[in-house]
Amino acid sequence: MRQIVLDTETTGLEPSQGHRIIEIGAVELVNRRLSGSRFHQYLNPDREIEAGAAEVHGITSQMLADKPRFADVAAEFLAFVRGSELIIHNAPFDVGFINSELALMQADHARIEDVCAVLDTLRLARSRHPGQKNDLDSLCRRYHIDNSQRTLHGALLDAEILADVYLAMTGGQTALFQDVSQPAAPGRVAEPAVSVNRGSSPLRVVRASTQELAAHAAWMDEIDRKSGGRCIWKKLLDGDGT
Repeated sequence: MRQIVLDTETTGLEPSQGHRIIEIGAVELVNRRLSGSRFHQYLNPDREIEAGAAEVHGITSQMLADKPRFADVAAEFLAFVRGSELIIHNAPFDVGFINSELALMQADHARIEDVCAVLDTLRLARSRHPGQKNDLDSLCRRYHIDNSQRTLHGALLDAEILADVYLAMTGGQTALFQDVSQPAAPGRVAEPAVSVNRGSSPLRVVRASTQELAAHAAWMDEIDRKSGGRCIWKKLLDGDGT
């Protein structure tokens, strides 16, 4: 399962009023693990940034003067996200802007939904926490995600934070078994190297000790507690999995 957690920053709020994307940030999840692959690009919008938007993300027109246009990076961006499920907080906003950019360049695919599925984490959060604040900062506090670096909005940083929030909100286990010492090169998924000597004797089976089984059960209890009772492994361990 390949998912892309994505965020954008823009010159304003409405693409129908000529506002444009000025930053795209995206990180890849493969089987609910951060692969290390990412896409990040600042863009020249060929128009001024509204003062209110600049106060949110801190990006100025001067910073973007030498950056490429969306059309210059569209092929690379579409190749990165193609066939994945996009995970976006308040998806209609970002999807609307991406589709507006694709329409302006008369792309073969006028809608990002033609190449990706889209999951809106704001809608998901509202269904799980009705009547509560479900902006990204509130979700970070609810799920104990460190967002201390988020003094301003930034597409890549927000995508990285949203990845942690999404994994916590949908069952936790954000870094379980993940080897962060060897991040994948951009555009590739890290895969562990496995060497098997097929000419050797059968592999020896080493069974877990009583202490190891107890430690494993305690770890399953902790995962189950943090995920709100949604740890599938514990259900299987307890014999009530479906």
